[in-house]
Amino acid sequence: MERYAVGADIGGTAVKLGLFSEEGGLLDRWETKTRQEDSGAHILEDTAESIRRQLERHGVQLQALRGVGVGVPGAVMQSSIVNRCVNLGWGVKNVAQELSALLDGIPVTVGNDANVAALGEMWKGGGQGCDNMVMITLGTGVGGGIIVGGRILPGRFGAAGEIGHMCMNPDEKAVCGCGKNGHLEQYASATGITRMAALYLEEHPQQQTCLRALAQPTAKDIFDAARGEDPAGLQLAEQLGDMLGRAMAAVSCVIDPDLFVLGGGVSRAGQILLDIVGRYYRHYAFHASEETPIVLAQLGNDAGIYGAVRQILQ
Repeated sequence: MERYAVGADIGGTAVKLGLFSEEGGLLDRWETKTRQEDSGAHILEDTAESIRRQLERHGVQLQALRGVGVGVPGAVMQSSIVNRCVNLGWGVKNVAQELSALLDGIPVTVGNDANVAALGEMWKGGGQGCDNMVMITLGTGVGGGIIVGGRILPGRFGAAGEIGHMCMNPDEKAVCGCGKNGHLEQYASATGITRMAALYLEEHPQQQTCLRALAQPTAKDIFDAARGEDPAGLQLAEQLGDMLGRAMAAVSCVIDPDLFVLGGGVSRAGQILLDIVGRYYRHYAFHASEETPIVLAQLGNDAGIYGAVRQILQ
């Protein structure tokens, strides 16, 4: 019997799903809405029902699945137990057990969404050919995923790879989303870059810059300005590079990966981001690892479903 697997990437707005062949080929992708009412009580029910409908459309029996791999926006322990997903309304929840029961006992494996995305990039994206890598996602927040020996490193409490919550500035007064101060996420995320731009423009009222014409400059606006050698754009891009390069240098002293992969919306800046971050990384890194390659992610929004299903196919 031909075998299949499903990858599910559960986000605050939508659940992205993919049907894969046993060899890892993506056969179909689709989405279902994330219903957050009743503390997210319906999310797994809706996911199971969506999987059943899609399998029926493809003429695939549920029993033909090797399993379902899941990525969730929270810490995960023992590949099954979620230790709070604030964006979904979940507390401590055995996602693997509950979803498996909804799918007639089909095996389910669960991982943190950033870790799972890193696994996907290692398997089919920017990290192909590497068994040890670190992925950093620069989106609304800053996420991270660590792969060692070809497998996710989750940590004791599912918090390994939370690079966005490394303290970079203990004197920072603004509060991070986690409730503490001075974290990388406050400077290197898309929202963090926008925040830093507003502060810069306020503190340099005489600075001539194209960014003043924008109500709220985005990360894209700032890198576009930097490409045009706008002084404010250059300064803000350098500030981001300094923070991120310094954090990566610290990570390399612990993990010493084969390479770093940068993903998320901010990574769409492309080569200018790689150039600036790479320069600061080499400045701060221990000499033995200062030439660690830094590349861009390749799978985009599909990284999560690839990595989720890789958990099953491994």
